[in-house]
Amino acid sequence: MPAPPPDARSFLATVREVRPSGDDGAVLCLDPPEPLPALRAARFFMLRREDGLSPAIPRPFSIYRQLEDGGLEFLLKIVGRGTRALAQSAPGTRLRAIGPLGLGWPTLDGSGAPWAMLAGGIGSVPFYMGIEQALAGMDGARPARAADLTLIYGAATAGMLYELEAFAALGARTLAATDDGSRGFHGNVVEALEEELRAGRLPAAVRLLACGPEPMMAAVAERARALELECWLSLETLMGCGVGICNGCAVFTRPEGPLGAWPVAKCCVEGPVFPAAAIEVG
Repeated sequence: MPAPPPDARSFLATVREVRPSGDDGAVLCLDPPEPLPALRAARFFMLRREDGLSPAIPRPFSIYRQLEDGGLEFLLKIVGRGTRALAQSAPGTRLRAIGPLGLGWPTLDGSGAPWAMLAGGIGSVPFYMGIEQALAGMDGARPARAADLTLIYGAATAGMLYELEAFAALGARTLAATDDGSRGFHGNVVEALEEELRAGRLPAAVRLLACGPEPMMAAVAERARALELECWLSLETLMGCGVGICNGCAVFTRPEGPLGAWPVAKCCVEGPVFPAAAIEVG
């Protein structure tokens, strides 16, 4: 039976600052009681305020940045009571944090095909540290060249391309795509990917990582299977506990895939990152 990771813990963190991002986002910076070991990109924490302004059940948030001084940053899209309470936290506010939880990206080595990272809106969050770790070399692997990392960042409008300039400053090739054409490619990230492949700006054997809304993820998985590309998906599945108890984040597996011996997987402990060949999306 899958279990929470051994380094997970529950602790009270202190809000250092909250800064706005884009039209409806915020970056929440927390100070844990003591610095955490280096975290793999795409892992997550369950967060809530302790003063009753947040829902009683914490909500899952992928780690955005782990700062050198021990601070932890989370990039939020403000959509309801829970995210609004977090975004309105004053410095010094105490938050309950449970984590780090889940599995992160695979080792982003520089010895194979280039990587294309597809982000939809707030699905950009796990890619900041992913790019950092790819460039630095993960788990002793060969570091990736900046030229072999492409981030295709899509959103409905330019105002929802949260932290776009921060991503571009990492050095990886960064492309914007918007549904309304207000910035970059006029269309979604799958269409932008197909255009990059068609124009030869990405090789046919590119490796894919994706995080975003479910329809986008389903489209990415379908294209990856059609083109026989390696692909990993970081799901934004709703979670109740984050530690494998409530079964609220069940994901259907593909019978022929690596998890096909059981019809469902728990996103919180067996994910949130899955090979696209392992799960059904949409």
